[in-house]
Amino acid sequence: MIDNETIRSQIDNVLTDATIAELPNHYKGKVRDTYVLEDGRMVIIATDRQSAFDRNLAAVPFKGQVLTQTARFWFEATRDICPNHVIEYPDPNVVVCKNLEMLPVEMVVRDYMTGSTNTSIWPMYRDGARQMYGVTFPDGLVKNQKLPETILTPTTKAAQGEHDAPVTPAEIVEQGLLSQERWDELAELSLAVFARGRELAAERGLILVDTKFEFGLDENGDVCLADEILTPDSSRFWLNDSYAEKMAAEENPEGLDKEFLRLWVNARCDPYKDPIPEIPEETLVEFSGRYIRLYETVTGQEFTADGSDMQVLERIRGNLAAYF
Repeated sequence: MIDNETIRSQIDNVLTDATIAELPNHYKGKVRDTYVLEDGRMVIIATDRQSAFDRNLAAVPFKGQVLTQTARFWFEATRDICPNHVIEYPDPNVVVCKNLEMLPVEMVVRDYMTGSTNTSIWPMYRDGARQMYGVTFPDGLVKNQKLPETILTPTTKAAQGEHDAPVTPAEIVEQGLLSQERWDELAELSLAVFARGRELAAERGLILVDTKFEFGLDENGDVCLADEILTPDSSRFWLNDSYAEKMAAEENPEGLDKEFLRLWVNARCDPYKDPIPEIPEETLVEFSGRYIRLYETVTGQEFTADGSDMQVLERIRGNLAAYF
């Protein structure tokens, strides 16, 4: 595994702006920059921008590469369950993919009572809610415990700068976001992909806590997985060997995911109202190390710092020259 000194050496070589003038139809999202080519394919570049609470918090060395390569592993491990949007990977941070007609709901799957954002079930449950997302929760649950069964807690997909909103399956159908048949299809696929992820994670000493999936329709109207799947940005992963000990001590489980930074911010401000304090370099280095450890644990492969002797955008531009 890459050591902290190597990560620290890249603290200023982070990809925050993936603007490439030669590529058409540029859209800048929270973490990814996308381009739509003239032939209809999409180029998605995962930057090192760190988003949480619908805000940009910092930039993290190697983050975009970890996200792209972790998602690559999971797309390949689940393609027998659901097709995905991938065409090819011309760079460690880049996927060239189908330009899908995206469906307007994020499918969030949960196995544990946890979370720190305003769409997470734990803050709502702690504050007295027992009916959430169309699910009835019993009294007496505690933070980070396993739920009686795997649940779906979908949200609407917010525009840039706005917040995702909780929604029930019945409301999704009533509002015309999805037909009942399409909802049932996405629910079945989401639970099946989550089950595959949970199984493979368990074999590697990890607990897959929760995740979100995004789906779209391809040129034939068939459902495909899109965006990213089972990455440390879109999912929570806990270390299984210390989970029971942490629960007994009423401490948060050890995680290899974005929650580490969410909790750091939450302890210092109200992230939905206050300015975000500057995140120290050592915290970002530790955060990067957790993402890299997650990649290596999940894939069984050693993380390599591809092209770290040059600027990340320079490397990406070179690898995408054929698309100009």
